Amino acid sequence: MRDLVTRSGDKPTVLVLYRTLEYPLRATIADHLLAFRRYADANCVYANVSFRNDIRRLARTKPDLVVFDTTLLSSRVRYERFRRLMDKLEPLAALPGVRVALPQDEHVHTEILAEFVDRLAVNVVYSVAPESEWPKIYAGVDTSRVAFERILTGYLEPATLTRIERAAQGVRQRDIDIGYRVHGTRFSLGRHGRLKISLADAFLDAARGRDDLRVDISTRFEDTFLGDSWYRFLLRCRFVLGIEGGASVLDPDGSVGRRTGDYAAAHPDASFEEIEAACFPGLDGALDLRAISPRHLEACATRTGQLLVEGDYNGILEPNVHYFPIARNLAGIADVLEAARDEDLREAMTRRAYEDVVLSGKYGYDRFVAHILGSALGRGPRPVAARRRPRVGWFSILDRISWCVPLAIGLGVTTLHVLARHTPRAVSARLRALERRFRGK
Repeated sequence: MRDLVTRSGDKPTVLVLYRTLEYPLRATIADHLLAFRRYADANCVYANVSFRNDIRRLARTKPDLVVFDTTLLSSRVRYERFRRLMDKLEPLAALPGVRVALPQDEHVHTEILAEFVDRLAVNVVYSVAPESEWPKIYAGVDTSRVAFERILTGYLEPATLTRIERAAQGVRQRDIDIGYRVHGTRFSLGRHGRLKISLADAFLDAARGRDDLRVDISTRFEDTFLGDSWYRFLLRCRFVLGIEGGASVLDPDGSVGRRTGDYAAAHPDASFEEIEAACFPGLDGALDLRAISPRHLEACATRTGQLLVEGDYNGILEPNVHYFPIARNLAGIADVLEAARDEDLREAMTRRAYEDVVLSGKYGYDRFVAHILGSALGRGPRPVAARRRPRVGWFSILDRISWCVPLAIGLGVTTLHVLARHTPRAVSARLRALERRFRGK
């Protein structure tokens, strides 16, 4: 990348288009979104398309690279709104620069995602899905024109690592043997997604009646940790449970999600098997989308042991080297718990994980940005030194002003979240519903 800039005599311009009404952003989302501003040796212009209609004016920045951020592409769950957004962004398809997409949740609304790739003339899709699943997810996309590369769902941010080290100084001991947080797992994710809840239930059952096992496992929304409280929780845990993110059901138009949501609301006591039979019979297993998540990297950073459902974990984490494996059918949990009692083994395992994942520097956001810039700009024309570029400072000012609305929404969401944790169950349920509405979920 530096060679590219030096030879051209001019830094490239990177236009990052994102969409959010949330404030403050969760650390993992903020780190991902702001990575280009922090690490790109480039002129970076950010624009929140929730408020920006001046797309043609943004095009005048003459970007060498247009990044369609994860937050923008995730808004495709609102089908009609996303279609209007595509109409608004379509002028960018004619720009001479390179356009890249950073999608996630690639199991759902894949039809309109593929349409976005075509209409916006995306050159490179940086997918978090395994290569074997790309033909299913992006059916109809011209692979002779569009390149695909696999990346992680998230990376490590040096500033976050510094906060973790600072938080570790205030945690005296690991007083929780096994910790875990999961909530709101959708039936439409299939058995792979349902396994997140089953994992919690299995370990709660195994811990019941045991005074020698201290667990803090919850599937309740109100027990979610916000901000750095998540890292402090990890620092108190000897082990944390986990499973690869992903889904085993492909939902091209979102109809599976709608059917399961409606059925679960009408039949709150229905089992997964009943919902599957009623809403998506024979579809589970059609997709094998599994990927390591930021939670796994954060556990490495906090030197927390991991008890993980067996999987590939992008080839980064190895069983019995970086984590204790749990069978996918959740058999043999007693043996896993027995092995986890060995503190020397736990410390050796977490030390290896810290060295291989954190100290190696392989999975930092600086590497992520360098990879995107190098591979994407290598596919397009080099920046031209003599080309006059408009000043980007004004665009940055407009972007910062646009954050006033998310700030106001964020204050309301935070207030509702706090009230929900300290009110009776009936009132709490209504407050959580309002919170989700504020978040646009």
